[in-house]
Amino acid sequence: MKRKYISWLCGVAVILLLAACGIKTIAYQNGTYRGEIKDGVPDGYGVWTGRDQSRYSGFWVNGKRNGNGTFVWGNRTYRGGFKDGRFSGFGELTIGDSLAYSGQWLAGKRQGRGHVVDNHGCPVDGVWNADTLVSGVRKDSLGVYDGQLSLAGIPQGHGSYTATDGTYYEGHWIDGVRSVFGFSVSPTKHIRAGEWRNDRFLGERVVYTSDRIYGIDISKYQHVIGRRRYGIDWNSLRIVHLGTISKKRVNGHVDFPISFIYIKSTEGGTLRNPFYANDYVQARRHGLRVGSYHFFSHRSSAVEQARFFLKHSHFSKGDFPPVLDVEPTKKQIEQMGGVGNMFARIQSWLNIVEARTGCRPILYVGQSFVNKYLSAAPYIKNNYMIWIARYGEYKPDVKLVYWQLCPDGRVRGIRGEVDINVFNGYAPQFSEFCMGKTIR
Repeated sequence: MKRKYISWLCGVAVILLLAACGIKTIAYQNGTYRGEIKDGVPDGYGVWTGRDQSRYSGFWVNGKRNGNGTFVWGNRTYRGGFKDGRFSGFGELTIGDSLAYSGQWLAGKRQGRGHVVDNHGCPVDGVWNADTLVSGVRKDSLGVYDGQLSLAGIPQGHGSYTATDGTYYEGHWIDGVRSVFGFSVSPTKHIRAGEWRNDRFLGERVVYTSDRIYGIDISKYQHVIGRRRYGIDWNSLRIVHLGTISKKRVNGHVDFPISFIYIKSTEGGTLRNPFYANDYVQARRHGLRVGSYHFFSHRSSAVEQARFFLKHSHFSKGDFPPVLDVEPTKKQIEQMGGVGNMFARIQSWLNIVEARTGCRPILYVGQSFVNKYLSAAPYIKNNYMIWIARYGEYKPDVKLVYWQLCPDGRVRGIRGEVDINVFNGYAPQFSEFCMGKTIR
């Protein structure tokens, strides 16, 4: 109603202006012009009506629309500046009763800053170039996007999104979803930096180079192959192959030093690794950072297993945190009384070992365990470092400390296949870990 009233007032003003200035009516550009004329062409204020019922009311200079005016064609209306007959300066374009664009124009095209509402009803304050929406700020019910946009006003290219719950993402977008590469920070999750596809985080695609920090984990199976027993040539240890079970990106030749080693000490409440004691001594003697791990069993209590591990393992100053290796089958979880009871046992073991060693243990699990069960133990997930076995090309999306990248690697000085691990960080982070997270 207000807009109609304003239009009526404008019409009255036009009539009064034309009456005051003296008007003429001429045939002009496939239509009829009524208004001020100079040298036989529109000049000043006037109204032009085309044969197709399009209509312009506004100012003219030398026969061309120049200055402010209103142009109506079909169900579209433009109100704003003109130069040499084309939209220029600030103007608003409406389609029916809806505002299609409000902002700057140049030579008939949107150019500069402007405002639109996209097909989803989301307001967009953007920057246009040659009628193309380049970038802008788009608001929806869940947050605000700031970055490159498609013609339709949806995220396309590089941009950032700040959600109302505090989650922040910056990176690449395709058709309105996170894709290719980016990073995300949220109040409930750690930083996730790496590759994305269709709004799903895949992980960091690791490139293996000599700058990475590598380690191995061993048990009796690096000594006993079939019926034969083998020693370890500790002076020759070098990683020479990263296995073939999964795809990997390697920069350069694989001949990496070993910076840390985990040795299996115990399993359940009765099994011991007969090679543990000697391997532990030799690893420390050869300057390796050493850690001990226990293989968790569903057959005995957490208390019994923790005491057994503590009794038969070494914990010297500078050793890496003790590790609980958890790899139960679905049936074994059922025999423990379900997922809740399993995590109660795990937490009990972790508490006992931490109290005794003064060092918070690390939890070793596989990717399937993370996917199926870890969300049922939010305290463990959020407060314990994870060592994960995942044989894919993307770094796992957990509170990662080590990543077991293959079970079929090769190490000079060790017979047979060896588990190869990579530390989640580089030399500076590894030094901080060695100073702050190890046994004191």
